[in-house]
Amino acid sequence: MAQAGAEDKLDWSQIDTVLLDMDGTLLDLNFDLHFWMEYMPLMFANKHNLTHDEAKDKVYPILRAEEGKLHWYCLDYWQKIFELDIAQLKEDVSHLIQIHPFVLEFLEQARQHNKRIYLVTNAHRKTIQLKMRVTNLEGYFDDIITSHDYGAAKEDQGFWHKLDESINLDKAKSVFFDDSAHVLKSAKKFGIGTVVAISKPSSKIKTKAVEGFTNIETFEQAMPVKPH
Repeated sequence: MAQAGAEDKLDWSQIDTVLLDMDGTLLDLNFDLHFWMEYMPLMFANKHNLTHDEAKDKVYPILRAEEGKLHWYCLDYWQKIFELDIAQLKEDVSHLIQIHPFVLEFLEQARQHNKRIYLVTNAHRKTIQLKMRVTNLEGYFDDIITSHDYGAAKEDQGFWHKLDESINLDKAKSVFFDDSAHVLKSAKKFGIGTVVAISKPSSKIKTKAVEGFTNIETFEQAMPVKPH
């Protein structure tokens, strides 16, 4: 369950900027987990005449070695490492890309109340383009920012300094939503005024609270967005 009173901890009268992660926050992480854990290793297995499990044994440690770093999120990097067309493979399973419940209602409210809305993601531009095409969410954002533009992942303080410079952030009046504990801690360390954890990033995985943060299971618990 989400922590009681999550809605009460969001003082929308004091918030003018909404910063939103993409995968696991606005979109169901099931797509990404299925792709990296199942589908891509299967394609690797087919290419190298391995069993699915043999491919996973080879692929998983290579992936894990880059976790939390910029390469972890870079399609071009993995295309080179695995010699697979990663962007095309993502297209193959794009039917799994889904918007989380209440996201559209939340974005509508935020826009109606003239909040600045930014997509702030570690995802590669090719992934963003695919997901915006499937979901039609692009029109809700003032801008779409990826850590690849800054050369630093959201886990890194350098990302936040560059974000601050590029969108003239009032940290105290900003709210940030993400499902990664490491990223949430990085945002908090930088001084983002309100930091909220998504406790159910994938529809296929049980809710799990991120300790040390206000948690919401869906964006229903972050509404209503009150006017500034």
